Amino acid sequence: MSAGSGEGTDKVITISRILGVVCAAALTLAASGGAARADDPAFLNLGVGYFDINDNEDAAEFRFEFHGRKMLWALKPVFGAMATSEAAVYGYGGLAMDIFFGRRVVATPSFAAGAYHDGSGKDLGHTMEFRSALELAWRFDNRSRLGVMFYHLSNAGLGESNPGTEVLSVTYGIPLN
Repeated sequence: MSAGSGEGTDKVITISRILGVVCAAALTLAASGGAARADDPAFLNLGVGYFDINDNEDAAEFRFEFHGRKMLWALKPVFGAMATSEAAVYGYGGLAMDIFFGRRVVATPSFAAGAYHDGSGKDLGHTMEFRSALELAWRFDNRSRLGVMFYHLSNAGLGESNPGTEVLSVTYGIPLN
């Protein structure tokens, strides 16, 4: 079976749909008042994780992101870079939204686009890649956050193949006051 067809593609489409539904639900929650706190600062978000959890080309993943302050409605800018232990790199920019469940629990769906180079790691089929992510974090009194993030990275059909990948990581957000 080729990398852009059949069961693998169905799994990628299913995961993308699930993330789409989660993001739509997040927008609905934000509209109902659970969106980002006006006084929340920008963040430096660090992550380490497991790249390609759904396939056999796994690697360690290391990531840093800048999460800006709320700009428009509940959206905030996100810029970052990811590298793997197999020398793959991804630089990206996009939008995120914090959704608070009480004072401590924060869900952050995000979407980003960027450039990917596979190094000696997984070929994702194109330089242009899109990331759909969901982070769930615990917010401490000093506003730092400890969480887990799941994201899907794929070229959305721009390349001849679109194997995509999923990443699961632990995150730590440092408030920039």
